Amino acid sequence: MSKQKRARKPKNKAFGTPYDDAFKTLLVDCPRLLIPVVNEVFGKSYTGSEQVILRANEHFLPGVSAENKKRITDSAFTIMGEKPESFLFECQSRPDNSMIVRMFEYAAQEAIDTREIKGNTLYVTIPNAAVLFLRSTKSTPAVMKISLTTPGGSVSFDFHVMKIRDYSLKELFDKGLYFLLPFYIFVHETQFGVYNEDKEKRRQLTDEYVTFMEQLEQAVTDGRLSVYERGTILDMSRRVLEQIAAKYNTVRKGVGEIMGGKVLDYETKRAYNAGKADGIAEGKAEGKAEGRAEGRAEGKAEGLLEGQLESRRQTARKMHELGMEIKTITEVLGADESTIEEWLK
Repeated sequence: MSKQKRARKPKNKAFGTPYDDAFKTLLVDCPRLLIPVVNEVFGKSYTGSEQVILRANEHFLPGVSAENKKRITDSAFTIMGEKPESFLFECQSRPDNSMIVRMFEYAAQEAIDTREIKGNTLYVTIPNAAVLFLRSTKSTPAVMKISLTTPGGSVSFDFHVMKIRDYSLKELFDKGLYFLLPFYIFVHETQFGVYNEDKEKRRQLTDEYVTFMEQLEQAVTDGRLSVYERGTILDMSRRVLEQIAAKYNTVRKGVGEIMGGKVLDYETKRAYNAGKADGIAEGKAEGKAEGRAEGRAEGKAEGLLEGQLESRRQTARKMHELGMEIKTITEVLGADESTIEEWLK
């Protein structure tokens, strides 16, 4: 009996990479961090106080088999400025010749989903769309162009392109592009072999990530980031690092220790120092500084953890309200299905 060839499935974001998962987690948990990215890539001037509304990112193509009909975009959202504007923002690990086709497919489906019919006229609006390339080469385009020929004439428009390699760590912080920080490690990917063998080169990399942590902490102190946003950025940075540097143990360990708490454990450190300061002040009067310090530190640390847990519960509920399946929610939030179901109750 001859073996039947299985039909190749279209590329579908239902089965995402750790990079996709990191991107989607940031999108759901820290949506306001998208605004500086939108300003950067689309040349907008949002203040950062606008509401970001996430839209359903699953589409079902008509006339296609049930197996292949679902398409999942990385992000579809609306920013409520002076007038609402719709955006698509895709994350792509490598340049791909088919990317522009998929982008057009996503944009066209979004246009259909938001259509208006007035009289005998159908009105469709193509959303602002961009792709973030985590890896790029000299031949990776700076823009992708669509040209449509219709019976009524021709029209063209651009899909914008961001390349993580175009940004230094300083630029990411200076421009408030915190959303992109977990992917900054891609800038160094081609040098992993060198870092793995050369101690001095590796020290330069880890020194840069010490700066990364210091700048991240300063953003929290200045009120530009919340504690939860900083925690999410760090968590996603560690996940991306684990994947991208899987074959380079010394690189993964060196950078991971800095982000993972062996050098700078900010949650505990902040809570402990705050409790210690209060305890010392009271201890001068009552002679019980050490006990008060430890008690305050533990209480504040527990409070931080509970706050993060509640935020994750609310995020799960919001995703479910947007029509996302429990399986997708578990993949994005990194929790098991029984936990998600309990949160949804």
